[in-house]
Amino acid sequence: MALIVQKYGGSSVADTESIKRVAKRVVETEKKGNKVAVVVSAMGDTTDDLIDQALSIDSNPPEREMDMLMTAGERISMSLLAMAIHAEGSRAHSFTGQQAGFFTDARYGAAHIKAVRPDRVKNALSLGDIAIVAGFQGINAKGDATTLGRGGSDTSAVALAVALGADICEIYTDVDGIFTADPRIVPSARRIPSIDYESILEMASCGSKVLALRCVEYAQRFNMPLHVRSSFSRRPGTLVVPDGIDPRALPNLD
Repeated sequence: MALIVQKYGGSSVADTESIKRVAKRVVETEKKGNKVAVVVSAMGDTTDDLIDQALSIDSNPPEREMDMLMTAGERISMSLLAMAIHAEGSRAHSFTGQQAGFFTDARYGAAHIKAVRPDRVKNALSLGDIAIVAGFQGINAKGDATTLGRGGSDTSAVALAVALGADICEIYTDVDGIFTADPRIVPSARRIPSIDYESILEMASCGSKVLALRCVEYAQRFNMPLHVRSSFSRRPGTLVVPDGIDPRALPNLD
């Protein structure tokens, strides 16, 4: 049995049909004998829509109120995914960043994770349930909601995987892994089957948007293997693995 953290981005949970498809995939992973925790982003363009609404009301909104607003998107997707998993016949509990134990510094809009204490998530997993966590968010020492900035859900997923002692963190997106160039622009781009942290960090620093820079740095610090793959296909993705780890030894790669 493996403990797997799966992260699904906004394009993967863009609408209710997409959420139902993700739920089937999560339940399939569970039925293979794995414990599964899921981190979700907001649905589709929800975050951008919320920003537009805020700016239409106040051209310079208070940072605290913006973070309160921004956490709403992930709450919606986590709740709907929990319902979809229930409809598939499995049990799931959803948790906000605060409920999942994500403690951050006081910086609104671009907070850094200081500690993750996922006691409620661990309890749900121990009961045989699927745990769903809202990505991109946490709570500061004042008790206020904070957000982690662009790519924050990736960082949430890796941080949760580390705190849970997961075997692997799967990052689901809308492309089949990491490529030599953007396959949506360059049709001849090749998928990279596996890559080390240093190479992916260099790609991220040069503008590659597949993985957030902070996410990879966090994974490297704690030697957390990553599997970047598409939620829209069953094709193999790209493994980001620590030195000395045999990719074939990692779980759930089919």
